[in-house]
Amino acid sequence: MTDELPDEHPDGLPELRASDADREQVAEVLRDAVAEGRLDMEEFEERLEATYKARTYKELAPITRDLPAPGVTPPAPTVSMVKQPAGAGGWAGRIVGGDGSSRWGVAVLGGFERKGRWTMPKRFNSFAFWGGGVIDLREANFADGEVVVNCVAIMGGMSVIVPPGVEVLVRGIGVMGGFDHSEEGVEGDPGAPRVVVTGFAFWGGVGVERKVTKAERLRQKEERRLEKLERKAARQEELEESRRRALEGSGSGDLGHRDSLDEARSIHRAAMEQHRELMREHREARREERRERRDDR
Repeated sequence: MTDELPDEHPDGLPELRASDADREQVAEVLRDAVAEGRLDMEEFEERLEATYKARTYKELAPITRDLPAPGVTPPAPTVSMVKQPAGAGGWAGRIVGGDGSSRWGVAVLGGFERKGRWTMPKRFNSFAFWGGGVIDLREANFADGEVVVNCVAIMGGMSVIVPPGVEVLVRGIGVMGGFDHSEEGVEGDPGAPRVVVTGFAFWGGVGVERKVTKAERLRQKEERRLEKLERKAARQEELEESRRRALEGSGSGDLGHRDSLDEARSIHRAAMEQHRELMREHREARREERRERRDDR
């Protein structure tokens, strides 16, 4: 990235070193942008990688230049002027009325998918015979506050994916097959739509899953990464403080010697705790990778 910063920056500012807080401010702008649809996932990942590699303001500035945020500063109150007004976002903004953009899906010895940004009608009819279908409502708009997904699965399967906050009712009938009731009983968010899953399964099944979007999964991953960095910084600060106290006490006679031994033991305990924490983080990272691979399937 070799672009020059805007003229309003004083001379010499582009070469100043950026802090972790500066990089996190840029990452926050990127997360807002992908949530609002200004960036796709590939662009988000590329820019986020460039953000955490950046060392100076000159490298950070171009990353958000085409986004509605001033340079590398955090979102100011004026940012709300370019976002949707109160009441237009959230669930109220996703119940749009109309007939829906797709009203049926059929899979015979094959499959179908309805996913991404589409409008779920009041009733969506689907049929699978020796095949399978996916009805993914995580990024969908809804034609009504209550919608029906009617699934008929004959020696096949259907998967209905809903976002968190949506109430689910399952009323299907299975003969040598079944409907998944695991997501029933979860209270919906205020104003969220209700999804009724109904139909018939014969030697087949209809599954219901509750998943977040990939963008939300990345945001949560970023939050966990920042929490780990904060814990690591706190552990490192504690370790450095213990070492400092040990060095100060080393020249104070017998009492200082005993204090130094105590501090040495404290340093050892802190180092062991740091090692255990790193091992826990490694195991968490492995589990997260497995969850992401499962969610992407």
